[in-house]
Amino acid sequence: MIVCKSASELVRMRTANALVADVLGALEAMVLPGVTTLDLDAVAESLVREGGAEPAFKGYRGFPATVCASVNEEVVHGIPSKRLLKAGDIVSLDVGVLLDGFYGDSALTVPVGEISVAAAKLLSVTEQSLERAISAVRVGARVSDLGYAVQHYVEANGYSVVREFVGHGIGAKLHEEPQIPNYGQPGQGPRLAEGMVLAIEPMVNVGSATVKILKDDWTAVTSDGNLSAHFEHTVAVTAEGAEVLTRRSSESNHDGDNLSVTTTEHASMFTVLPES
Repeated sequence: MIVCKSASELVRMRTANALVADVLGALEAMVLPGVTTLDLDAVAESLVREGGAEPAFKGYRGFPATVCASVNEEVVHGIPSKRLLKAGDIVSLDVGVLLDGFYGDSALTVPVGEISVAAAKLLSVTEQSLERAISAVRVGARVSDLGYAVQHYVEANGYSVVREFVGHGIGAKLHEEPQIPNYGQPGQGPRLAEGMVLAIEPMVNVGSATVKILKDDWTAVTSDGNLSAHFEHTVAVTAEGAEVLTRRSSESNHDGDNLSVTTTEHASMFTVLPES
């Protein structure tokens, strides 16, 4: 059943998701060569608890950490470890909290130092595909309109969309209806209604769309070893359109007015290595 939130419930969800945005902003600033994903996880848990919340992922179906930290070919659900991040890596950071009875959830993929032009384009395309899905959020639209917006943009840029994992509704439960695939034809599925809150999260691969799960039973990696990126926002459906509850102060180009990005502009969004 799809649950539409009341005005008072949305107030509580704004607070929970603002905390997620703040935590991710702090982690984004920490990502440097020599930092471990375990370091990031420890800071995240401290910030979440200082904010009066509980980590949403820690203990969820046995997951052992506050942050899902997925490096390079890891798609999602990476377990933080003593692995040192190095220049040229990319790392996806996914954070969830439970605060005052409601969940918040968001993710971004961060460059570690200077990255290649190819990696920068992957990050930019994935983030832009999320913005296109958000731009499709309006009362009366269909759930599949969001996935179509992601898939159309991603594949036009030569990448593939992961099928095994999808976005979801969110509220008093971490995962609610409806499921939100990042692919499909427009005009299908439930209609969006005022008060729905959605976690929209494209996962985009350089090569094949297929993934496999490592022996830790959590970490999903690309089947061909190519890079993957992941961005996620929690978005409320309002009478005026989309209200992004997890917007970070560091974000740019998110007003929906200019969603046309060239290859050069993709690279300019990150610090990139000179092409040889």
